[in-house]
This record gives sequence, structure tokens and C-alpha cells, in this order.
Amino acid sequence: MVLEDRTVIPSLTGGRPRTTYVYLPVGYDDDEEARYPVLYMFDGQNLFSDEEATYGTCWGLADYLDFTETPLIVAAVECDTVGNGRLSEYSPVDFTMRGGERIKGRGAKYMKWLTEEFKPSIDAAFRTLPDRAHTAIGGSSMGGLMTLYALSRYNRIFSRGAALSPSLWVNGYGLLPFLGKAKFRRDTVVYTDYGSREFSNHSAQKEAFAATCAELIKKGVDLTCRIVPGGTHCEASWARQVPLFMHVLGFMPAN
Repeated sequence: MVLEDRTVIPSLTGGRPRTTYVYLPVGYDDDEEARYPVLYMFDGQNLFSDEEATYGTCWGLADYLDFTETPLIVAAVECDTVGNGRLSEYSPVDFTMRGGERIKGRGAKYMKWLTEEFKPSIDAAFRTLPDRAHTAIGGSSMGGLMTLYALSRYNRIFSRGAALSPSLWVNGYGLLPFLGKAKFRRDTVVYTDYGSREFSNHSAQKEAFAATCAELIKKGVDLTCRIVPGGTHCEASWARQVPLFMHVLGFMPAN
């Protein structure tokens, strides 16, 4: 069951509303004592419905979780769809586009809102397990970049995360500064991947991915990193990785 509502992020887009999505697991209404871990995700519009997905194909996340009866709540918000709002909101660093346009990274403001306002609202409205051990984060592309940032900056809140095809190019392919400064708890779990066919989208992408994975291993993260054979930079490709990254994050099917 996916519930939809509307919210605003005053520090980023003023009073302009956007859709929020909350997936509740099979049996949620049957046991009023049961509590569930929460996976927070980026690009909520692309997770559950082809009709709402940006390019007409979603991750099919609700279908997978329903079929497997995985005991998990997923909470996500629609991205900023105006101009380069998504690029700005989902980047913790400033960067320059190929055409020379400068993007101001406002990812720090987004994560401040998510951790100080959105997460508390989810914990208040639903039967969550709000502690760090049961709180995860995930996303793809710019959302994958933000997942790495969230785990680095807010490791006291998130114990695990899935960063699919993270947009490492925003820092000119050098090691992202927040990773270099990060201190991860030893029980931090990370899944990250890249599609074999998307490395050609940006120069030095292989080097950036290798350096990022090496840094995470160096810092003691329990890392699963992989190259997806034939994988591309799209929702259809990321959807096929759902069973694997759910397993890595410890969200196991009930059946």
C-alpha cells in the first residue's frame, strides 16, 4: 500500500508543494503492535508507478515488497522538477555542467530538512523503528550521490544505504570531499553499483568509482560494490537491482 500526500520544503522551494510517498508493508494494518524499519529514498515519483515516473518506467518497488512481504516502510519525496532544481537539491557540492552552467549545491539543506523535519514526521505518523540500526537511505544517480553524502554526514542517523549509479562526476572525478572527511561507524553497510554500459557517459567514471569504493573500504564500511553487466543509467536497469540491494541492506523477504 502506497500512501500519497503533499509537503513543502520552505528552505529550498518555499511554499511550492510536492508529493510524498509512504509505502506500508503487507499486514501493516493487521498487527497494531508491529513496528518496522524505514528506508528513505530520493526521487519518490520514480519508485512505485509508471504513470508518475519521469520517463514512464518506475522501479516497481511496491510490487516487489508486496510479493515478498518484506517488512519495511519506504518513505520518499518527489524531486524538484523546476529547471535545474533537482541537480541543485541533490548535490552537496557546487559543480559545473558540460555547457558551462554553474549549479549551486543545496544538498546540505535538503538533508537538514529530511533529518530534522521529514524523518520525525514519518516516525510520528507511522509505526517505525526510529533508531539508527533500523534506518536506511537510498537512491540513484544524483540520489545515489546524496545517499553517500547522507551516510557520511549523518552516520549517526543512517546505518546503511544503497547508492546506485551515483553521480560522482560532479566533483570532477576526484574523491568527493565529504567522503574524505567522513567517519563511519564500523557497522555501516553500503551497496553501490554502476552499469557496465554507463561508464562511457562521463570520462574517468571508472576511476572515480574505483576511488570511491576504495575509500569506503579504507574507512571500514561493510561495502558491496559491483559492475552491473549490461546495466544502463535508467529506472528499468535500477529496478532489476532491487532484490540484491534489499538483501545487502538486510531487508529480507518474509516468504
